[in-house]
Amino acid sequence: MTIRLHNTLTRRKEDFLPIDSENVRMYVCGPTVYDRIHVGNARPLVVFDVLFRLLRQEYGAGHVTYVRNITDVDDKINARARELGVDIRQLTEETADRFHADAEALGCLPPTVEPRATEHVAQMVAMIERLIDLGNAYEKDGHVLFNVPSMPDYGRLSGRNRDEQIAGARVDVAPYKKDPADFVLWKPSEPDLPGWDSPWGRGRPGWHIECSAMSEAHLGESFDLHGGGLDLVFPHHENEIAQSVCAHGGAPMARHWVHNGYLMAEGEKMSKSLGNFYTVSELLEEFPGEAIRLLLLKTHYRQPLDFTKDGLREAKAQLDRFYGALRRYPPAIDDVWAGAVGTGIVENLEADLNTPDAIHHLHLALNDVNKEASKETATALAASLRRDAGLLGILQQDPEAWFAWSPASSGEVDAAEIDSLIDARNAARKAKDFAEADRIRDQLADQGIQLEDGPGGTTWRRAG
Repeated sequence: MTIRLHNTLTRRKEDFLPIDSENVRMYVCGPTVYDRIHVGNARPLVVFDVLFRLLRQEYGAGHVTYVRNITDVDDKINARARELGVDIRQLTEETADRFHADAEALGCLPPTVEPRATEHVAQMVAMIERLIDLGNAYEKDGHVLFNVPSMPDYGRLSGRNRDEQIAGARVDVAPYKKDPADFVLWKPSEPDLPGWDSPWGRGRPGWHIECSAMSEAHLGESFDLHGGGLDLVFPHHENEIAQSVCAHGGAPMARHWVHNGYLMAEGEKMSKSLGNFYTVSELLEEFPGEAIRLLLLKTHYRQPLDFTKDGLREAKAQLDRFYGALRRYPPAIDDVWAGAVGTGIVENLEADLNTPDAIHHLHLALNDVNKEASKETATALAASLRRDAGLLGILQQDPEAWFAWSPASSGEVDAAEIDSLIDARNAARKAKDFAEADRIRDQLADQGIQLEDGPGGTTWRRAG
C-alpha cells in the first residue's frame, strides 16, 4: 500500500508521493520557548512522531529528514523574561531543556534537525531582501511587511475570504501598513530587546518568516510535508506559504499539509480559570508519559480530542495489561527486532494515520498472547506485539520498570524496599511460616502493591 494523508491544502486524502524517495523531508512547527508545553502542544508532538516513525518504516531511517524548529526569539519570550526578571537567553535555554525532557517522557524520537530561530537570522534577512526586490514586501518606519495583495491566491490554505483575512490580521493594525491584511516580516528592536543589524536598522524577525527561512535552509525551497496543529493554519502557515512561494518564484513550499485537530480538556476549552489547564510536566507528576501518549493516540489525529484524567487512568490500566503480558512472556530484544513489523498495523497507519485502529490491532495481538497455551509461542507473539507497538512508540519499556513507576511525591514504597519484602516473604514461605508470608503480602497490599506468584517466581505491580 501507499501512505494516504489528508491534505489541508486540497481538502482531500491523497497518496503521499515524495519528491525524492531517497530524501523524504518533513517540517513541523516546534515550541516557542517561553513556558512549559501543555497537553495541547503535546498532541502534534506525538502525532508527527508517529508519522516520522511510519516514514522511516516505509522509506528507511536514513532516507527521512524531520525538521522541528525551536522559536527562541519572540515577543512572548520578551514579555515572560521581563515578568520573571530573568535574562532572555536564560529563559529560552531552560525552557528548551524542559521541552526536551517532556518530549522524551512522551516517547518522542528526536527530530533529525532542530534549528533555532536565532541561528538563522541571516537567512531571514536574505529572504526578506528577496521579497522586497520582487515587490512582495515593503519597508516603512523600520518595519518590513509582506504585501498580501501581491499574492493572488493568498488564503488558499485556510479558505478565508478577504474580510476574514483582515479580521485575522487586526492584531497587527498599524499606520505603517499599506493593506490591513499585511503582516510583519521585520520589526525594530529597542536597546533592551534582542536585535540584529539589517538593511532596515537594528531589529528582529516576525514569527512567520522564521519558519520559512529555517525550512528553506534545511529542506530546500520545496519539500514533502509540513505539519502542525489546526490552530496554525491561519495566519502562521498561510503566511509561510505566501513568503516561501513568492521568494521562490512560485515553487510550492510543501506538497502535503497535515494538521491535527483541536484538544479540549475535561469537556471544555483548556483554561486556567476552569482548572483544566494541564502542562505536560504537571501530568507527569501523576501519570507515566506513555499513558499520556496512548490517550492522545486513541482518537484519530484529525478529530477533536477531549483529554481527561479519567481517560489517562484508563490508558494506564490498558498499558498495565500489555506490560503484564510482556512480563509473563518476556521476548529477547534480538527476537523483537528480528522480524518485520506486521502488515496490519502498517496498513492502519498508512490509512491517514488511523491510530485508533492500530491500537485495536495491538489489543487483538494481546488477546492472542494471553490465550496461547504454549509458552514458546506466546513469547514469540509477545515479541511481535512489542515490535508492532514500536511503530506507535509504546510498549518499549522494560516491564519491571513500568510496574515500578509511581507518582512523584506519592510517599509510596520504593522498588528496592518492595524487592526486599518479597525476599523476606519467600524466605518465610520456604520456612513454612505462612502467617508471616501472608502478613508481608497484606502489608504490601495496603501500600498498593499487588503480588503475583508464578512459575518464574513472584512479580509485583502497583495497583490502580
